[in-house]
Amino acid sequence: MKVLLHYAVGPAWQKQLASLEREGLQVECCDETDDVRFYKLLPDSEVMWHVLRPLSASDIFQARNLRLIQKIGVGVNTIDLEAAKAHDVRVCNMPGTNSRAVVEMTLLLMLACLRRLPVQDRATREGRGWNLSSDLQDSYSELAGKTVALVGFGTVAQMLAPILSSMEARVIYTDLKPSPDAAYQFREFPDLLEEAHIISLHIPLTSATAGLISRRWLAAMRPGAILINTARGGLIDQVALYDALKNGHLGAAGLDVFMAEPVAPDEPLLRLDNVVLTPHLAWLTTGTLDRSLTVAVENCRRLVAGEALLYQVV
Repeated sequence: MKVLLHYAVGPAWQKQLASLEREGLQVECCDETDDVRFYKLLPDSEVMWHVLRPLSASDIFQARNLRLIQKIGVGVNTIDLEAAKAHDVRVCNMPGTNSRAVVEMTLLLMLACLRRLPVQDRATREGRGWNLSSDLQDSYSELAGKTVALVGFGTVAQMLAPILSSMEARVIYTDLKPSPDAAYQFREFPDLLEEAHIISLHIPLTSATAGLISRRWLAAMRPGAILINTARGGLIDQVALYDALKNGHLGAAGLDVFMAEPVAPDEPLLRLDNVVLTPHLAWLTTGTLDRSLTVAVENCRRLVAGEALLYQVV
């Protein structure tokens, strides 16, 4: 079976992928920026292991032998699901495989914002670390005693909440409805924004959630609040976020995702000292790759055997 992995992978994973030939899988890797190679490999591929680069209706139409699009991760907003359905191509994701990695990155971004890590890192590299303005002392803070609001209470939020509690943060959350088993207080969305010192987003990008964090809701957040996004960039009005950070209404933001990806080098948020940035890699650890490969290979086996696929979306 010919598999197209649409992502540039490191040496260790390349070795693992090569070993799959004994299981009947011929895996070809293609960097997401290499469209020439992508469109050369696409027509003969029976399975695509998809990561981030959007997969359009035109792409799916050209993949004449394609039987399965396997999302490496959870969110399928980068796949034209209607086109996949129309061409009888099944789509699966793999919930849970990257949850721990995203939890840890979310916590990392929170701590980096609280301690002004970009400012300290740059100053130390430039030989100014011991000459930072004493005014900055008032902005160094701890997680303990803070109210952390989780917007969405799925797997990542449920794993993150007890970690935050163990660090003596107070956790509140909002979701479509209260979770009966949650050990944390539920809040309606507007109330949660006013109460929290840190707001962390853990919801999918849909027509209902696109632009959810608008100028209106940014203004409703308490002064000095921190916003964390390891979900999807389209959840936030980026122009409004820049203004709220620039004028000091928000204290900081930790962002792994952006409206347009890869993020443009002239994006105004990149110029702010109170923003911590990572390039949509919250999901990417060796643990995630191992867990993802297990699911992806199993679904290829099931596809050949005519068995029900794991986590089928379409």
